[in-house]
Amino acid sequence: MSERGGASATDGSGIATRGAQGAQPFKGTELQDPASPLAKRVIYFDFDSNVVKSEYMPILKAHGEYLSTHPENQVTIEGHTDERGSREYNLALGERRAKAVQRILELNGAAKEQISTVSYGEEKPLDPGHTEAALTKNRRALIVYRQ
Repeated sequence: MSERGGASATDGSGIATRGAQGAQPFKGTELQDPASPLAKRVIYFDFDSNVVKSEYMPILKAHGEYLSTHPENQVTIEGHTDERGSREYNLALGERRAKAVQRILELNGAAKEQISTVSYGEEKPLDPGHTEAALTKNRRALIVYRQ
């Protein structure tokens, strides 16, 4: 029977497949599902800013709610900056970015005890280039799950 008829096809190995390309439904945790907002863990910032953009609020809401229902999970929020500014200034800005993300997670249900923050300032660039595109990638906070 065809896929339109609702029956499964097989991929030649006897394993039933679904979808136009034979993709199996995802089997794993919510944190591993690439279609889940929980798979998104990088929050980008404007130059010299620690204000979380509205486009990231649904992602942070999902992480906050997930943490509230999974108290065994913990995260570290890593704050990063681009290379502009002094080392001290960038460490402080990275910390403000991490704390801004932490506040939003807590407002969405995460417990303070589940979250730690660290600032790397400019020390761990995602892109070592010096173009505006590279600098933009480096202005970020990263949500890192640990158990």
